[in-house]
Amino acid sequence: MQNKGLIKLFAILFGLVSLYQLSFTFLANKVEDDAVEYSNERGVDSDARAKAKFERTYLDSVANKEIIDLGIAQYTYNDVKDKEMNLGLDLKGGINAILQVSVKEVLKSLSNDSKNVAFNTALEKADERQKNSNLNYLDLFFEEFQKVAGDTKLSDPSIFGTKALSDKISFDEANITVRETLQEEINSSIGTAFEVLRSRIDKFGVTQPNIQRIGNSGRIQIELPGAKDIERVTKLITSKAELQFWGVYTNAEVQNFFFAANSKVAEMLKDDSVLEQEKDSTKQDDIDDLLGEEADSTKVQKSLFTYLYPNVAQSQQQLSSVVASARVLDTAMVNDLLSKKEVRALLPTEIKYAKFLWDYKSVEGADGADVISLYAIKGNRNDKPTIEGDVILDAGQVFDQLNKPEVSMTMNSSGTKQWAKMTADNIGNFVAVVLDDYVYTAPSVNQVISGGRTSISGGSMTVAEAEDISTVLKAGKLPATARIIQIEVVGPSLGQEAIDASFLSFGLAIILVLLWMILYYGKAGAYANVALIVNILFIFGVLASFNAVLTLPGIAGIILTIGMSVDANVIIFERIKEGLFKKKGLKQSVEEGFSIKGALSAIIDANITTLLTGIILYVFGTGPIKGFALTLMIGIATSLFTAVFITRLLIDSSVNKGSNLTFNTSVSKGWFQNINVEFLKKRKIAYIISGAIILAGIASIFSIGLKQGVDFKGGRSYVVRFDQDMNATEVAGTLKDAFGSAPEVKTYGQANQLKITTVYKIEEEGTEVDEEVQNTLFTGLQPYLGDTSYENFKPGFEKQGAGVMSFMKVEPTIADDIKTSALYAVFGSLIVVFLYILLRFRKVSFSLGAVIAVFHDVLIVLGVFSITYNFMPFDMEIGQSFIAAILTVVGYSLNDTVVIFDRIREFAGSYPNWKYSKVVDSALSSTLGRTINTSLTTLLVMLAIFLFGGDSIKGFMFALIVGVVVGTYSSLFVATPIMYDSSKKEEKKK
Repeated sequence: MQNKGLIKLFAILFGLVSLYQLSFTFLANKVEDDAVEYSNERGVDSDARAKAKFERTYLDSVANKEIIDLGIAQYTYNDVKDKEMNLGLDLKGGINAILQVSVKEVLKSLSNDSKNVAFNTALEKADERQKNSNLNYLDLFFEEFQKVAGDTKLSDPSIFGTKALSDKISFDEANITVRETLQEEINSSIGTAFEVLRSRIDKFGVTQPNIQRIGNSGRIQIELPGAKDIERVTKLITSKAELQFWGVYTNAEVQNFFFAANSKVAEMLKDDSVLEQEKDSTKQDDIDDLLGEEADSTKVQKSLFTYLYPNVAQSQQQLSSVVASARVLDTAMVNDLLSKKEVRALLPTEIKYAKFLWDYKSVEGADGADVISLYAIKGNRNDKPTIEGDVILDAGQVFDQLNKPEVSMTMNSSGTKQWAKMTADNIGNFVAVVLDDYVYTAPSVNQVISGGRTSISGGSMTVAEAEDISTVLKAGKLPATARIIQIEVVGPSLGQEAIDASFLSFGLAIILVLLWMILYYGKAGAYANVALIVNILFIFGVLASFNAVLTLPGIAGIILTIGMSVDANVIIFERIKEGLFKKKGLKQSVEEGFSIKGALSAIIDANITTLLTGIILYVFGTGPIKGFALTLMIGIATSLFTAVFITRLLIDSSVNKGSNLTFNTSVSKGWFQNINVEFLKKRKIAYIISGAIILAGIASIFSIGLKQGVDFKGGRSYVVRFDQDMNATEVAGTLKDAFGSAPEVKTYGQANQLKITTVYKIEEEGTEVDEEVQNTLFTGLQPYLGDTSYENFKPGFEKQGAGVMSFMKVEPTIADDIKTSALYAVFGSLIVVFLYILLRFRKVSFSLGAVIAVFHDVLIVLGVFSITYNFMPFDMEIGQSFIAAILTVVGYSLNDTVVIFDRIREFAGSYPNWKYSKVVDSALSSTLGRTINTSLTTLLVMLAIFLFGGDSIKGFMFALIVGVVVGTYSSLFVATPIMYDSSKKEEKKK
């Protein structure tokens, strides 16, 4: 092998980089473990909410504290957290939601709630079609309007030809051009909703949030791993944006109040019983003790100015809308102090209704801590803003005459009058643009603005800031809230259990593989094990480097690639053994085993087919499926490198030192050698067996059916844990009275855990409906819940007793879309694989055999699930994870088949005088050792995960186990015989 030095250098550097990246995960976990210890010491076991608050306080306190010093670089907890490997919801807990911005509401708003009959008829028909269509809503509306409109155009004054849209849609404009304008307006509304949601989530405090738009569908996906306060999150992401315009007090007008308040707070802090919150503030001292900080021997008297830094105006030139600033970590304390009635009583009469709001973003202070500005808003008795945001017609970032960024804003006629009055009343003062109680800008007013068009600018305003402000202004006219159409909530307790179970199974699987390789291949197996361990390091290093999300299916993907890595070594070792059997000598056998003519061709083909499956999964999948596909693709690349290069380096080194490698042990010597099975003579029996199993499965599918998951049929699903073992049938009967019809109830893993699935009120929209259904569930389950309160029953926070461990809701509309995407993924992968095999083997018979075998495998897995789901002690739903399993089975089966086909092609070239049936049988016999070895290794790994992994992954793993067994069988008795029979027909046609 050439360039050994370069490969060694690359492997060492890659390994060091992987260890470096993984070290951040280790350090972050260490700090978080300390935070949990801190919260356990101070919290009450039954109050998970309070413990979560203590944990958050600890992490906030060390956010900017250096926890590692490399000499050339120092890292705080926040730095380390940004670089750690992300864990998915199923491992960490949290919330994953897909929100839908209603395009229908946008259209109605743009039409000024038109009463036009054709318009409203088209909306109703589009509503109906959307339930069973993947087209976006605007396309459906446009098609239906064309059918019912007659001579009426969309630009008609009664529809979109309104005064508000006159500068965008002209009278009597063609429908097709109006449609383009509507699409731009819809995209703008969705974009605005997206930015508002992103701003809210950034302030929520969850680490590593993920928010992204899903094409032009009007859907926004939000993932908040680690979020515990599910109720607060739900309100945060579904409430409508509230844009307001307020007058602002200057720093000079409030500074005397601050000085008086400072003295009052200092007086209050002398007596801890007066200020209950101060008891919590002492936790900062406790944290310092926990972190090993030395306490100051002199007790410092705390006051308001301990936390708040007033912006004092000593001259007219120092007047500002910013009245003070504080560290972000101290904002909660400042809010609490300023809201105390004793402090509010100090406000002078002229500013007694003042309310204090923070800037929407922070800046880095001199000490490295994040600092945020405070504003004093001119409130009133009714707490009503001077102007509401719904008067905004349009806003955008533009450039002024000096090419500096500014914001252009246009108001409607009502807003124009209000704005003229407000600017007249505040000349020489400031006005604030406020969204969700955060100040986005507070510019000074220099003159009365009466034309309805306004430019907002500032000396240091950047393009990004101008874009933020324009987005906020457009949020004021956002015509639709974003509603949740799909949500998955995993409680932190269930997430921790999943981590423990998955890593136990992962470790056991690795040990089994390592032992088997040594048992079967001896010293060569030990070299393969070294390559395998390096492969695992590389996979986790790559995941950490790119901040990829690791999920339970992702761990399954890693373990599957471990099986493939073993497979590559098995193929190579079997070829080397063949060379040794033919007396070619060790060095030559090794050379041939690692060559293209040896094992490399089959390895590359097998990996490419699996990689293609992974790409299809990644393109069509969402959430955990993407995580599975990503780890699968990364694993294919790293396993190919380690199996081919790392193993080769170790074996070459051993050979050059004169070691006598035998590639077997005293136990495995002679296994699978001199085998000559006439497979083709048995193909008719195999056809009958396969046909019978498939027919039984199809009969079951049409009679019994398949248990579709919530993500395929719509509905709500709750995993509820109780303090005692439960009878699922009894609970279903009890809940029948609450829900009107009996929900589906099944034991989920442990005997004290149930999965309850219902379609109760799933057609109704709104978060209040979700709350009502959850309350109904709680009421129905109360006979089994003991003294568990509704607050503790709800999902989120750690559970000490009974309660909802996880929750999932999918509306029927998106369920249909998920199902359609899944079918596209399956058929797309089959087409891609068919074309690849045709390209590689240049014969339709090879592609036909491979694809029919895959169909055979998929049908048998479906049949097994249909026949057994009623009595299996674990969840066997057909959902997105099942589709991932099916596509993995497709990839595995093709992997097996391609290796066999590659050997058939090789034998056909080497023995042109043999009958084709002998070529096929000999090729199958020669690969039998590799086929059984790889399948057995993979099954050992999967059984370890199945038996010791989390409950949520058992159905997924069962599908994989059945698929591996069936895939191994089909590559021998279905794919190859069909290829042989179809090739004979091809020859006859010629």
